[in-house]
Amino acid sequence: EVGEREDGAGELVVRELDLASLRSVRAFCHRVLQEESRLDVLINNAGIFQCPYMKTEDGFEMQFGVNHLGHFLLTNLLLGLLKNSAPSRIVVVSSKLYKYGEINFEDLNSEISYNKSFCYSRSKLANILFARELARRLEGTGVTVNSLHPGIVRTNLGRHVNIPLLAKPLFNLVSWAFFKTPLEGAQTSIYLASSPDVEGVSGKYFGDCKEEELLPKAMDDLVARKLWDISEVMVGLLK
Repeated sequence: EVGEREDGAGELVVRELDLASLRSVRAFCHRVLQEESRLDVLINNAGIFQCPYMKTEDGFEMQFGVNHLGHFLLTNLLLGLLKNSAPSRIVVVSSKLYKYGEINFEDLNSEISYNKSFCYSRSKLANILFARELARRLEGTGVTVNSLHPGIVRTNLGRHVNIPLLAKPLFNLVSWAFFKTPLEGAQTSIYLASSPDVEGVSGKYFGDCKEEELLPKAMDDLVARKLWDISEVMVGLLK
């Protein structure tokens, strides 16, 4: 669609990026920094949901590794370009399920115990804490950072969830009736990426294009800073 516009308003390029591989993240960012002179908006949208226990290429529990650490490294490697392009925006897609997560610094990699639902919620809580700490660090730079929950959207994100065969017709009916379409689910991300209403707004959490309140555990600055420091070491930004 972009390519067919007569006014030549835009160009869409596709680049390979695997957030389960720090090597892939670094290669992707290296290419972006070589090829692009500006970066106005970064939307951290990728995710994996309630998968069986598995590890990333670098040995991280998959949900924490993809949903948090992959985005953490990606964003940090592109920060210089975002600052040079200011005013610019970073959008972090989280989930309401963050409410059921806890940041357990004794077992971030789920080596001691693994619960696929809890680990997803922990990764989504980490998204919000990351966005808040990043917003604090970027004060005065012209780069804003906000997080959001998109709602329940009809995508293949739930491919690892086992629904009994007999219940599938009912589930499909419910999903068509009550779940958002991908276009509807993208609206808050689009709003935070482009709306003049949130120009200069940073460190906030949104749902349905409106700011929402967070639970205290998602606003714990000490936990956010500690998570940042540990994440820097885990992804190799600091020794």
